[in-house]
Amino acid sequence: MPSTFVAKGAEAYEASMGRWSRRLAAPFLEFAGVPSGGRVLDAGCGTGSLTLALSAHPELEVVEALDFEENFVAALRSRTDDARIRVQQGDVCALPFESQTFGAAYSLLVLHFVSDAHKAAREMRRVLRPGAAAAAAVWSYEGMPSWRLFWDTILALEPEAAGNGVPSGRRPLTAEGELRELFETAGLKDIAETTLTITMDYANFEDFWLPKVYGQGTFAAFFDGLPEPRRDLLRDAMRAAYLAGEREDGPRGFKSVAFAVRGTA
Repeated sequence: MPSTFVAKGAEAYEASMGRWSRRLAAPFLEFAGVPSGGRVLDAGCGTGSLTLALSAHPELEVVEALDFEENFVAALRSRTDDARIRVQQGDVCALPFESQTFGAAYSLLVLHFVSDAHKAAREMRRVLRPGAAAAAAVWSYEGMPSWRLFWDTILALEPEAAGNGVPSGRRPLTAEGELRELFETAGLKDIAETTLTITMDYANFEDFWLPKVYGQGTFAAFFDGLPEPRRDLLRDAMRAAYLAGEREDGPRGFKSVAFAVRGTA
């Protein structure tokens, strides 16, 4: 299935990003809205953060959840016994559903990873009943200070890490206005946009460092391939950046921003 997201299993995803997806799901649904009944779609469900938030609405009859990654699909199935939730592997750029069958379609932290976001947005519009809403959110490139702290520190010491698990630039759709333009191009109407803010809380440096090194993506292979002195230098520099002048290790919180948009078919 087409994606630029390098998955390394459900547990790694949960540690590096899934916990923040769960935190973002509630404000996202508050903005997007939930219909008073019927069938809704979670396009790119991951390990189920949004799907499970949708299932907390008892008025919904069916929650269809779809993701390209088999491990994520299996993880979601293991997390719920709600008969209304239907989980399957699939491609958000070619949704396996008939046209005009959903009362709402959602995509949380997915569209900046798919191979063709325009096709995915058109697919979301296609499966919506007339007047039904589509909504999506992606992280702001400039609005993720914990990740920028990680990326910038790595690149300052190991410039060749760019493209080896550390982005050399921002992903599509992660700048202001791009998600709105995507929905407009897909033919959705009555478009509204906003920013959503959560706090990414880390218990200590290890909680910050390990999921970023060994979570999703390909940086772990680059890091493990470095000579031990360079690995130690990177870790020490990152610890100093995380501590931000404090002598004792401990919790830190980073305000993090996502762009969100909704529109109607």
